Amino acid sequence: MSTLEFNQSLISNSEYLKPFAMTLTRDMDSAKDLIQETLYRALANREKYNAGTNIKAWMYTIMRNIFINNYRRSAKQNTIFDNTPNDFLLDYNQFTTVNAAETNLSIKEIKEAVHQLPDILAEPLGTIKSRIHFARKLLKQQLTRF
Repeated sequence: MSTLEFNQSLISNSEYLKPFAMTLTRDMDSAKDLIQETLYRALANREKYNAGTNIKAWMYTIMRNIFINNYRRSAKQNTIFDNTPNDFLLDYNQFTTVNAAETNLSIKEIKEAVHQLPDILAEPLGTIKSRIHFARKLLKQQLTRF
């Protein structure tokens, strides 16, 4: 198979890759990137393609392998993004001990603060949502030491 025939086969079968890429990634931009990477790898590995075999299946296999490799790579990274101002605490090795008395006291105080909140019944949904918002703010102010 000549290079021109191979390239034409890739182009004519590239449309079939879009639904499969969307199924794998569930994101349009990621699917486009996956298709582009698949076509690049197919062109780079042209010599591994056996003429007469199903080129569409070959391209599907390339795409699936790229997706699996990328998924495994991202799973190994286990990157945690923390947008809080306490970024310096992420890698801070601090040992803690469990104090059941303090924990029970904290839960008791939190429950008391929740029970002191005003009731919200028989109100429209928007009113309930705004009252929940203000109740959270109240709790946050009352429990600032937590």
